[in-house]
Amino acid sequence: MSIAPIVHSVRVKAAPTRAFELFTARMGDWWPKGGTIGAKPHVAIVLEPAVGGRWFERDEDGHECAWGHVLAWEPPRRALLAWQLNSRFEYDPTFETEVEITVAPAEGGGSQVTLEHRNLERFGEAAERIAGQLRGGWPTRVDLFAAFADGNA
Repeated sequence: MSIAPIVHSVRVKAAPTRAFELFTARMGDWWPKGGTIGAKPHVAIVLEPAVGGRWFERDEDGHECAWGHVLAWEPPRRALLAWQLNSRFEYDPTFETEVEITVAPAEGGGSQVTLEHRNLERFGEAAERIAGQLRGGWPTRVDLFAAFADGNA
């Protein structure tokens, strides 16, 4: 079984270097509070900027919930992340799908930012259900990023 990847693109006012930085280094600022896997709302969502770097959230008490890790780090044009949240949206170090963020100069200025979440068939029997949930979630998150980026270009 193969499931089409989720792909969502937005155009933002920020130049590529700034757009990449806002997406990757300031994820906790644009991701909605309470919209993560932690027991408490996050105060930070961290992408450690190197291959092998961790991807996680931290709450106000300092508790961390892992999401995955960095597979490729190519600022300002690309970050490839291992999404290691299983079908119960729990961290599983033996599970992995891929989330790729690409940033390209947009004609006339600004940037085109694209998120692709792929290998969704790895969710197994839950793949169709999870793909449906992610199809409802990723576009909303990317659109929230675009609004944040345009306000911080």
